[in-house]
Amino acid sequence: MAGISVLRGTTAYGRLPLFHYPQLPVSISVSASKQKYGPRKFSLFARYSQSQDVFTTRLQDSIENLPKLVEDIIQTSINTGPRGALRLAQGIQAVIGVGSEWLADASKTASSPSGLATELQLGLLSPVYLRKLFERMGATYIKLGQLIASAPTLFPPEYVQEFQYCFDRAPSVPFQEIQAILREELGKPIDSVFEYVDPTPLASASIAQVHGARIKGTREDVVIKVLKPGIEDILVADLNFVYVVVRILEFLSPELSRASLVAIVKDIRESMLEEVDFKKEAKNVESFKGYLEAMGLTRQATAPKIYPEYSTTRVLTMERLYGVPLTDLNSIKNLVPNPETSLITALNVWFGSFLACESFHADVHAGNLWLLRDGRIGFLDFGIVGRISPKTWGAMEIFLASLATEEYESMASSLIDMGATSQNVDSKAFARDLENIFSSIQDLDTEIIVAAAREPNTNATAVSANLRVDERQMNALFLDVVRVSESYGLRFPREFALLMKQLLYFDRYTRLLAPNLNMLRDQRITIASNQSSRNTYR
Repeated sequence: MAGISVLRGTTAYGRLPLFHYPQLPVSISVSASKQKYGPRKFSLFARYSQSQDVFTTRLQDSIENLPKLVEDIIQTSINTGPRGALRLAQGIQAVIGVGSEWLADASKTASSPSGLATELQLGLLSPVYLRKLFERMGATYIKLGQLIASAPTLFPPEYVQEFQYCFDRAPSVPFQEIQAILREELGKPIDSVFEYVDPTPLASASIAQVHGARIKGTREDVVIKVLKPGIEDILVADLNFVYVVVRILEFLSPELSRASLVAIVKDIRESMLEEVDFKKEAKNVESFKGYLEAMGLTRQATAPKIYPEYSTTRVLTMERLYGVPLTDLNSIKNLVPNPETSLITALNVWFGSFLACESFHADVHAGNLWLLRDGRIGFLDFGIVGRISPKTWGAMEIFLASLATEEYESMASSLIDMGATSQNVDSKAFARDLENIFSSIQDLDTEIIVAAAREPNTNATAVSANLRVDERQMNALFLDVVRVSESYGLRFPREFALLMKQLLYFDRYTRLLAPNLNMLRDQRITIASNQSSRNTYR
């Protein structure tokens, strides 16, 4: 029954079944003496022959592709090594645990007249239970869940919505383990490099955690980003396993190759491996700082200074910047007279980086975009960056201009240019659908949280306002655009979703700091153009 429900549920969600073979018509024996049935018998025989030919062709293709599949599996297994066996055991434990939850929940509804609830019919492949399985599997799968939640152009909406829960704070690693990694990576005693390292982490994510520290001698305040122990091995083993599973699925069901699952897994693998290589993150920061220096923007914005002598692939030591998130309205007003000017600076610097940098900052949520005490904009955490092709950026320019002027036919044309499709698209109908979606942006709920507290040692009352960014609401807008676009046969590149998400972050900051500002129409904001003359700072 479990197998049947999985296949039935997958079809209901609009995805291809795991196994697909042509439906062979049943052979019906008809007496040769009854001439009036001759044409029908010939027709049945012809249909059978055609189906048999299709089946034979697919079988031959499968036989030809089998050696390559076996070679991939063997090579991947060699690359994974003994760590694969350990992760397999941990995976079995996780499946048993979540499977028990599913059985308990299913038993409660199995006897009801309506049968199993919709969310239970897919078994462990349903959004809820798959998310729980990912959480039990640990850091790699939590990170994979975050990628699913951030990629509405690649995954079904039910999964994008459910995996938003993967953004919750990850548990921290004991400080003793962090100390052991620092000693190993630095190759010397910790107290010979740092005056102190705060044992309480400033932040803890799925793959790393951050501690405050001070450099010995210079007494410079820094933050140390440390890769959690064993993450590299877990990551390689998990992603290799996912790759093998997808390769087998494509072998068993060639139709799945149309969805480019192997290409998607390779892209995710590349992104995740980049994020755990802190030397690449350091390079991203240096590229951004080079852009600021070359454009004379160092008085307006900055990124943390990197200390390469105290950084490795697993440890990144950076200057500690002091400031407040762009959502802390009260503190911002104490730092600068005009918050709108600071927001415009942030927008111009970010847009300008498209032309000047090899990559752009693709995670400008409030924790990574600060107003510093000296009035500059601070860009933090370059672990997630995007790379945009000239074709995509050219279409994106037209899209943004169309969004600003509400010219939906032009917007539809730009999205058609950006998306991959093999069919003719009715641009006028597409434009009408887009108008229905984007006209609802102003209706999105914006909740401003105002908190009042008595300041210590004074009679003054501090009032702070924060904007609650609703990830679910933001992704709902993505999903509407993607859903409508897919109905016209369009598939967008991953960087489109990354760009849109950052623009929605800026839209929320605008509502809080500059309610009367239209960031796409205001003449003080320059959206980068002329992609062909791009200068890249590496």
